[in-house]
Amino acid sequence: MFCRVTVKVVRRTQAERSASTQRLLLDATVACLVELGYGGTTTSAVADRAGVSRGAQLHHYGTRQRLMGAAVEHLAARRLEWVREKAAGLPDDETRPRRALDLLAEALSGPLYAATLELYVAARVDSALHEALVPVEQQLTRELRRLCREYVSDDPVLVQLTLDLLLGRGVGSLLSPVRPQRQRQLLDAWAGVMAARGRS
Repeated sequence: MFCRVTVKVVRRTQAERSASTQRLLLDATVACLVELGYGGTTTSAVADRAGVSRGAQLHHYGTRQRLMGAAVEHLAARRLEWVREKAAGLPDDETRPRRALDLLAEALSGPLYAATLELYVAARVDSALHEALVPVEQQLTRELRRLCREYVSDDPVLVQLTLDLLLGRGVGSLLSPVRPQRQRQLLDAWAGVMAARGRS
C-alpha cells in the first residue's frame, strides 16, 4: 500500500531573496576588509567571496562607495548586537565588573574591530565614508560607555580611561597580539587601579 505525500515548496519572495543577497554581500565585505584590508576590498573580490554574480552585486550596490557605506552600518550593527548579547549574559555577582572588562576588551579587538579600523583609516581622506562612519560609531561608543558605566565603574574619569586603554590595546594587538595570560594580567592590574581609586 502506498500513500501519496505532497510536499509544498515555499518560495521566497523577491524582497526576501534581495535581503539575503545583500546580507551575503555585506558579510563578504566585512570578511574582505579583515583579510585583504580596505585597499584589497574591491567589488569583484566581494562578489567572489559572496558567491554572487557581478551583475547581482552591481544591482544592489552599483559602486564601491555605496557598498562601503552599507558595510559601515552592517558592521556597526553586528558589533552592537554582539555587545548587547554578551552583556545580557554577565553574571549578577561580585565578578561582574571584571567580566565586563573582558567583554569590553573583546569588543575592542578581534576581526570585526580590525574591519572597523580599516574603515577608520580610509575615512580620514574619504569624506563620504567619513560621513557614513561617524554617526554609527558614535552610537556604538555610547553603548560601550553605558556598559562600562553600568557594569565597571560609575566614575566618569575611569569610564573614559578604561575605554581609552582598551581602544589602544586593541590597535596594538593587531600588530603585536597579546597572549591570553598577559591580557588577563593587564586587565587584572587595571581592575586593581580602579578598586584602589574607589577606596580613596
